[in-house]
Amino acid sequence: MGSRKRITFALIGLVVLVVGGWLIRDATSEQTLPGQDSGLQVKALSTLPPEATATWRLIEKGGPFPSNRDGVVFENREKRLPVKAKDYYHEYTVPTPGSKDRGARRLVHGQQRELYYTENHYESFVLVDPGK
Repeated sequence: MGSRKRITFALIGLVVLVVGGWLIRDATSEQTLPGQDSGLQVKALSTLPPEATATWRLIEKGGPFPSNRDGVVFENREKRLPVKAKDYYHEYTVPTPGSKDRGARRLVHGQQRELYYTENHYESFVLVDPGK
């Protein structure tokens, strides 16, 4: 076999390995996303308003938070998130530009690191993938 054929086969093999790795990584990450069992639509953090990313960074750092209500227990009264212990979820303000109050946007963080976003003050939620 000539050297050109070897190089071609090697390149094809490399491409197959890279594409296969991406597919396996994506399938694995989706299966291990905390909160996946909620049945909610999954959205990448990068697709949410930029203020949601800033709030997530504050949550990861442990604050300081702009509102004294950030970090309070979210009671899930309407049961739109999976039912857990009373103090399982905590809510954080996602600032709304131009709003004179906290606005309607929140991130809700669970004890197993699941992350949910609402843009309409708990009427509906999406599961957030902070890695995307």
